[in-house]
Amino acid sequence: AKKKKTGGEQKYSNFVKENKSFNGESSLPRDQESGKRRKSEPFRRVKDEEIEIDPRLANNSFEAKMGAKGCWGEKASLDLKFTKGKSFRKEKTKKKRGSYRGGQISTSVNSIKFD
Repeated sequence: AKKKKTGGEQKYSNFVKENKSFNGESSLPRDQESGKRRKSEPFRRVKDEEIEIDPRLANNSFEAKMGAKGCWGEKASLDLKFTKGKSFRKEKTKKKRGSYRGGQISTSVNSIKFD
């Protein structure tokens, strides 16, 4: 590393400048009025406090669907509900095979009408 002399101090050109505060304080942002550290919060494009969810759309599970009991996908839902990761793919592939009997297929419409 090359040393540069400027006014009695030696500075290294390839090092990051050090923090001049030696009193043990960190470089976290401080609130201007009170001088206390403020808690940083993660960026959220959509804030939970500002939006209101329609109660009909709040629960998207199979059990919340009207008329789900005894329907074609009930057994698959019970099998796959608690499955995660690679085992989910394996179980899903097993359900696609011809030996799977999921129940009677319903032709009812389960859509939600918007105003």
